[in-house]
Amino acid sequence: MKWGSRYGPEYVNRLYKSIKKHTKRKTKLYCFTDNTADIDKNIQCRPLPKISLPKSISHTPWRKMSLWQYPLYDLNGDILFLDLDLVITGDLDRFFDFKPGNYCVIENWTQIGKNIGNTSCFRFPVGKYNSIFEKFKKNPEKYWKKYHIEQVYLSEHIKDQIFWPKFWCLSFKHNLLPSWPFRIWKPASLPKETSIVAFTGKPDPDDVANGKWPVKNSQIYKKLYKQLRTPEWVLDNWK
Repeated sequence: MKWGSRYGPEYVNRLYKSIKKHTKRKTKLYCFTDNTADIDKNIQCRPLPKISLPKSISHTPWRKMSLWQYPLYDLNGDILFLDLDLVITGDLDRFFDFKPGNYCVIENWTQIGKNIGNTSCFRFPVGKYNSIFEKFKKNPEKYWKKYHIEQVYLSEHIKDQIFWPKFWCLSFKHNLLPSWPFRIWKPASLPKETSIVAFTGKPDPDDVANGKWPVKNSQIYKKLYKQLRTPEWVLDNWK
């Protein structure tokens, strides 16, 4: 899904190239977006699925809740959702072989053991969990105020959620980036089992590829620890 201006079409196109690189099966990429300009013509672009949200969260990840409605355009069966700010580093086909017909998601790296998923990468069968969308749309403000983040709402209401194997999906900041001061000279290493690296918040993949971790002018002191080296695996897979 792409809305607003934070991520340009190059993010969609890079994701598409990387998907083709790391799959052997015939695969389609759908992009739900409010702006199709400069997106590769081989990508199936569709308007953002309709959903009524409070204005304050209309451009936040709560918009992902629209994916749980049925019908969802012409999609059926298991689909794999990928955030735009991911770097794909390995086989994606296994994400469809793993426990088909179920909701599979990352175990949130900062809440291990609390049964909370991270929806940077998840797979679900279209229509199976339509009830959680129907429940949410009746009172979105209620659930937003109660859960704050859509992935917490999903983890609470999908009782049979399954987490991906531990090393399949990792966080650049929480799992791979060396602690300070080692990150000044040592790039993040990648486990061989890893297929997806998520870049939550900052830095984005572009920042890491350029060897820079953006710092606001009002936070100059953060330059002390917001330093990094560019790993070769990022350059190899983010182009």
